[in-house]
Amino acid sequence: MNDSTPAPDPNQDEIFDLLVVGAGPTGLACAIEAQKAGLHPVLVDKGCICNSLFHYPSHMTFFTTPELLEIGGIPFPSPNPKPTRNEALQYYRQVAAYYNLDIRQYRRVERVTGSDGAFVIHTIDRFGRPGALRARKLVLSTGYYDLPNYIHIPGESLSKVHHYYFDPHPYSGTDVTVIGGKNSAAIAALELWRTGARVTLVHRAAGLHRHVKYWIKPDIENRIKNGEITAWFDSKVVEITPDSVVIETPDGRRTLKNDFVFAMTGYHPDFDFLGSLGVRFEGPDRLPVCNPETLESNVPGIYLAGVIVAGSRTNEIFIENGRFHGLQIAKALASM
Repeated sequence: MNDSTPAPDPNQDEIFDLLVVGAGPTGLACAIEAQKAGLHPVLVDKGCICNSLFHYPSHMTFFTTPELLEIGGIPFPSPNPKPTRNEALQYYRQVAAYYNLDIRQYRRVERVTGSDGAFVIHTIDRFGRPGALRARKLVLSTGYYDLPNYIHIPGESLSKVHHYYFDPHPYSGTDVTVIGGKNSAAIAALELWRTGARVTLVHRAAGLHRHVKYWIKPDIENRIKNGEITAWFDSKVVEITPDSVVIETPDGRRTLKNDFVFAMTGYHPDFDFLGSLGVRFEGPDRLPVCNPETLESNVPGIYLAGVIVAGSRTNEIFIENGRFHGLQIAKALASM
């Protein structure tokens, strides 16, 4: 067998009761509750367990307390009032191991065929090899963190432009522009400044977003007031070049020296993938059609969990409330 020949899937003929697309905290919770209800679940993720959390800033601290991140009835021990990213990753790994969850990592779901009771989930691995899994029911818990909201300006594709912020160290001593005015932009600007970057914040609104956390907002406002971080409000970046950014301000256009750009402009669910499965959307926020009690979508046998339930309103569902979606779905399945 050569490398171009797809390896046979040992589970090709196995039919799972439930296949969960997405092995983040909500997806794990869905599989755990299904397992508790006597069902045989499997999870598939294009990356690692809790792939989105893994790509959060390396020194990130959650905005919430440990008990609000718990799943499966397993306590989240942390010496900190607000746990860190690394603590959360360790906790969710341990919960997955405790329940011996069947997680197929690094498999991207390309398409789904079949129908309620007999779905075929077609996947592709890191090396381009196809595979397929069969399941009676399907849960989509794909989150939103993988698809940035692009601003579609010249130069956005340059290698110096990032839509994810991970660690400030490489940017010490450089000119960095942060685009945005919410928590992620504020945190990036502060950490970059404290690591020695010369930071300029550009935001299209008149000030920082009202949802910036109460312990972060005064910090960045004082840095701006003291001139330690330069801020341009009611402004937007209109062009990025290798050595500069061009911003449109109330006083006209300005060209600023620049080495790196962090466009912290938010993210959105994979509406195209949902639509390809037949899921319908309603309203300007593209809310997927689903039963609020069971979370079953308009497509029989396909359930939605986590932030994708809220469409574009990604600030409404977090781990704290999305973790209960698994129980709703498991109850619905157990009653059939």
